[in-house]
Amino acid sequence: MYTGIIQALCPVVELTDKPGLKSFIVELPENLLDCLKLGASVSIDGTCFTVTAIEGQRVSFDAMFETLKMTTIGTLKQGDSVNIERSAKMGDEIGGHPMSGHVSTMAEIIKIQESENNRSMTFKVSAEWMRFIFSKGFIGLDGCSLTVVDADKDAETFVVHFIPETLRVTRFGTKKVGDMVNVEIDPQTQVIVETVERVMSQTNQ
Repeated sequence: MYTGIIQALCPVVELTDKPGLKSFIVELPENLLDCLKLGASVSIDGTCFTVTAIEGQRVSFDAMFETLKMTTIGTLKQGDSVNIERSAKMGDEIGGHPMSGHVSTMAEIIKIQESENNRSMTFKVSAEWMRFIFSKGFIGLDGCSLTVVDADKDAETFVVHFIPETLRVTRFGTKKVGDMVNVEIDPQTQVIVETVERVMSQTNQ
């Protein structure tokens, strides 16, 4: 489990394409190496990965074909920086909201508005997933726990505001219009919506 609070913005220092998967190495800061072991789970841009090797600060991961197809990990390049969060331990403070690191879909940034000490981004997502996104609800974007400011079901868009600190410590400080982000829908919201839809469908039969 993750909390949606990004702990570091780290560089991808090596990428290797292999049959059916991509191996990549991320350089982690020393404070995130404490007790890190092979097999540990790490959230990278909101996607849960298993540590496959540790050499100093260079930590290796493998991405299978499905992950490459369904997330932004498929477009990673050497030199890119990624949002990192170690898995939460029992008793850790959940500063954001509980997240699994299982990406639901991707969304496209279609608009960015700048104002003093604030940046607003508008995202577009398919109708299939838009039904789970509500104004003032939680959403996970590239591993960040964020609050939806406004959701427009008809336009299939939602808006999120970013404070300077979030822009400083995450990839959102360098994101541009046209960029894609990983989306994790709040699972409790998804269960409630699907349950209500199922009950209403049965009622109307």
